[in-house]
Amino acid sequence: MPIKTLRISVLAIRRPAVTKWGAGELRPCSVLPQEPDAAPHTLLYAENGVETWYLGGRDLSLYSGDTLHHQDNLVSGRPALWVALRGQDPRTAEIVNVTADPYEGEGYASDLDLFVEPVPMPAVIEAQIAEFVAQHHVDMPFKKRKRDVIDPNAPPARAPRVLHDADKWAHSPRKR
Repeated sequence: MPIKTLRISVLAIRRPAVTKWGAGELRPCSVLPQEPDAAPHTLLYAENGVETWYLGGRDLSLYSGDTLHHQDNLVSGRPALWVALRGQDPRTAEIVNVTADPYEGEGYASDLDLFVEPVPMPAVIEAQIAEFVAQHHVDMPFKKRKRDVIDPNAPPARAPRVLHDADKWAHSPRKR
């Protein structure tokens, strides 16, 4: 199965708490098609309490068996990458996964320990995914299965309720 791996970087925005009882919120906001020179978990910009963090690099893996899913993403009108994060502290937040498969992203969203956001797909990554899909997509025609024709007058095909002596398991004679 052909696999293509793209190295990308994840940026996140940390917004301050809205109330004094709430905590701030860290959400993925974008991805970069390459890794910058900055170290992971670096504060890039801060203004009015809103901070932009570079969380680190991650591999985006494309599998040839998922090309139909990638194709659905590309033709959606708003191609996206799904970023799954664990943790709300930008200094320790973990990038669990980045995927271009919308159905896999939806699956990550059901995990209550993760923060999952679709972020816009950069044009460079979109072109690479489109090229991968063009090279490896195999159209699978839909085949409707047909039921076997059953004769309603045929005797039922099941085992008899009472077994004949010849059909029973052979037991070794007991010694008394």
